[in-house]
Parts: sequence; structure tokens; C-alpha cells
Amino acid sequence: MLSCDICGETVTSEPDMKAHLIVHMEDDVICPFCKLSGVSYDEMCFHIETAHFEQNELERNIERINSVQYGTSDNRTDSTLQCRMEVNSSIHSACASNHPKILAQSLPKEGSLKHKGFHSENVTESRKFLKSKEKQSDLTKIKGSIYETMYSPPECPFCGKIEDCSQDMETHVKTKHTNLLDTPLEGMDRVQCSRDLELAQQLQQEEDRKRRSEESRQEMEEFRKLQRQYGLDNSGGYKQQQLRNMEIEVNRGKMHPSEFHRRKADMMESLAIGIDDGKTKTSGIMEALYRYYQNAATDVRRVWLSTVVDHFHSSFGDKGWGCGYRNFQMLLSSLLQNDAYGDCLKDMSVPCIPKIQSMIEDAWKEGFDPQGASQLNNRLQGTKAWIGACEVYTLLTSLRIKCRIIDFHKSTGPLGTHPRLFEWILNYYSSEREGSPKVVCTSKPPIYLQHQGHSRTIVGIEERKNRTLCLLIFDPGWPSRDMQKFLKQDMEASSLKQLRKFVGNLKHKQYQIVAVEGVLSSEEKIARRQASQVFTAEKIP
Repeated sequence: MLSCDICGETVTSEPDMKAHLIVHMEDDVICPFCKLSGVSYDEMCFHIETAHFEQNELERNIERINSVQYGTSDNRTDSTLQCRMEVNSSIHSACASNHPKILAQSLPKEGSLKHKGFHSENVTESRKFLKSKEKQSDLTKIKGSIYETMYSPPECPFCGKIEDCSQDMETHVKTKHTNLLDTPLEGMDRVQCSRDLELAQQLQQEEDRKRRSEESRQEMEEFRKLQRQYGLDNSGGYKQQQLRNMEIEVNRGKMHPSEFHRRKADMMESLAIGIDDGKTKTSGIMEALYRYYQNAATDVRRVWLSTVVDHFHSSFGDKGWGCGYRNFQMLLSSLLQNDAYGDCLKDMSVPCIPKIQSMIEDAWKEGFDPQGASQLNNRLQGTKAWIGACEVYTLLTSLRIKCRIIDFHKSTGPLGTHPRLFEWILNYYSSEREGSPKVVCTSKPPIYLQHQGHSRTIVGIEERKNRTLCLLIFDPGWPSRDMQKFLKQDMEASSLKQLRKFVGNLKHKQYQIVAVEGVLSSEEKIARRQASQVFTAEKIP
């Protein structure tokens, strides 16, 4: 007969004792790893093998160490003790808390109930299992070392917190990261990527907005600069600038107040009648040049001069923007002294700058050059707007003056020079049959010369003895005191240096000229007005 150490019941055979001991275990089976309960013994074994495989393996390794440390149990004839299950001392404390009934009723003082993954095994002698407290202490140290090596505390995948056991970690995750548990990890990655993309797009949009804002600011600044440069900034026109600059001269002590009031009165009278007051005009220069070439200039083989022309220079009212108007005054002064144009310019005098602006506006209203009018907002009066070759052509054509625009749009010589421009001007002045004198006073008017940022007036051309060509040019930037020196009887060759421009002196990228060639009939004027709807210039080359 076999007696159960737990309840004292006797059975007849060893299999009966094993079954009897299993009944004791199934009374209250609880998982020592996660506290699972309420299942059968076999179900608990399956649970431990699948859910706690690593911990279970750890227990088996420790049991192997026990076998090495203490050897097999004594061969006792007590079959009841042989049916006992081996209980690992490392989980004895867990079983004590989960199986108090078993612990209290069945375990001797020197023994402990041991199981191997809740699978039934041969029962060993528990009283012989621990021979001494010293051996038990050594075994605990070995087991603890192996346990620390093979087992690491669980770490939270979301915040990195470390818990003592899986159950505590599960509780932590469920309480602290419930919202994250609702989203799969892959979904979390996609959400994070989406947020990163959204942030990148926002940063790019902000960068683009700043860039567009800066570009817009720079464009506006450039536009305002051009407006100021070309007199379209609504800061007033000739009259306002004249008064403002004269006031500055008075404040600096360079002009007496009485002189200020006298000039102001003269300006107001000139503006009222629309005729230039002549205060910037210098006459007689062409006659002085004729005399000089007749008696000097031994290095000049031949020279062609335009018809008589007066020089006009800029004043307080148009300084910095009035060169186009002043060159038109020079050209018109020559035409007014030429009988061939008397019919077109009957009863006309050289107009003041505001009057010239009004005349150009009238030509636009007739239908000349609508594109150019649009670029200048169809308005010149009261502004400091620049004018160029197109506006001069438009005004002359509206007055029935036949003229041409020639565009020397690129260099035709070495080092950015324009020898073709010089050749064209020589052909223009030398086309008449004048014989072979050294000085030729032609019937041709002066030529309006335009380049980037400035315009001047060509009044003649020299052919040097070395066959090089030299233009004679009036510049509206030269004041009257500089032009007066050409009127001296003993004019020196050095004085002409200011007028002379050789091929190497004209190196702008582009030049345009307006050359007068006669008078238009009424029908020709209409035809040219129609042609100006799409304005084109003759190009050389």
C-alpha cells in the first residue's frame, strides 16, 4: 500500500498515486508566470509551453544543474516518495503564493514540491533533495547567475520603462499606452511618415512663400527704380523740378532770392506760351567751325557739316532726364532755319520741354506708335519721362517731316566698335554733288543719336588724312560756358577734342539714329501712321 503525504490517503499502486497527486494539483492550478487560473492541468501545461517557453526552458536548465550538483535521488523502496513531482526551488516562492494548500499540506520541512513545466515526471526523494543549507546556498547562487544571464526584465516598447515581470509590463502598457495599442505598429509608422511629410510640405510652402515675397519685393524695388530713372514716379515734371532745384540753390547761398523770383517769372511765362526761353541756347557754333576748318585743321583731309544748328543744354528743370527733349530742340532749330521745311513748320518756334511733351501726346492721339504710348501710360506732361528715338520719330512724322530710324543693333567692328555707323553717316552727308572743297556745308540737318541712357546730336563728320573717320557731336550735357569757347576767333585744335568722337569712342552695345530726309505729303503721313501700329526700325547689319 502507498500513502499520500499530502492527505494521508492510501492507494494500492504507483500509477494510482500519480493520478492521486495530479488531483491535488488540479484543485487550484495557477500559472506561476502570468497568474492564469481556472483551466485544467493539461491546458495549463500547454499554456506554459507556448506562452512562457523561454522561462520554462530556464527552469529545465536549472534542473539539469541540480542533477549535476547533487546526482540522482537515493534508491528508496518507498514508492510513494518516488511518485512525488520535483519542484524547482527557484519558483517555490511563486508556487507558495499560488498553491498555499499544497505547500502547507504536502511539503516536508526539508523538501519542496517540484514540477517540470507541469508535466508528470518520476518522483524523487524530496528529503534527500537538499542535503545541507550550504549546498542549498551554493545552488541558489548558481541558479541566480544563470537566471540573470538568460532572463532580462521586460522593457516597454513605447516609453522604454522596465518592469519586474511580464504581468506588470502588461498592466503598464494597457494603462499608459492604451491609445497606441489601438494602432498597429505599421500604422504608427505610416502615421509618423504622414506627419513628417506634412511638416516637410509646410516648411517648403513657407520657404516658397518667403522666396516669392522677396522676389516680389525686389521686382517692385527695381520697378520703382526704373520709374524714378525714367521719370514715371509721379514726383512732378519740369516745372516742379525747376522750382525745387532753384530753392536748393537759394538755401545753399548760390542764388539770391531776387534771382529766384526773376527766373521763376521767366519760366512761368515760357510755360504759358509754350516756347523755350532760350536761356540754355548757344548759337553760331556751326559758323565758327566752318571758319576753323577753312584756316586750320591740317590733319583733316575733308569735313562735312550739317546745316546751321543751335546748341541747347539741360537746366534745373530737366537735369538728369531731358537730353532727348534738348536734342529734339537742336534738330528743330536747324529745320526752322531751313527753307525746305518752312511749309511744315510754319509759324513755329523752338518749344519748351512741357510743350514738346504735349506735342508728342497729340501725335499719340492721332494714332502714332500706340505701343510706345502705352509703355509711357499715354502721358508725358507733368512727368520726368525720358524720350528716345521712337518718340522723336513719332513727333517729326506727325509734323510731316520725313525721317528714318536706323538701328545699329550690334557691333560691326573689333572691340565692340561700330564702323558701319560711321560709314552710314559719311554717306548721308557726302551724297550731294558738292565738288571737292575741304569744308562742305551741306543742306542736311543734324542727326539724332541715341544709345543706352543718353542721346546726342551729330552735326558733321571728318575724314582724316589717314582715312579714319571722326564724328562731330553736340552733347546737351555741356553747359553754355563750355560751348562759348567755340565762338572765339582764335579757337584752338584742343578745343575741338570735346566735339570729336572717333570709332574707338563709341562702344555702346546698340545705337539708333533718326535722320531727316525731307517732307511728307498728307498721304505719306497717313501711310506712316498706319505703319507705326507695329513699330519697326531698319537694322544694320
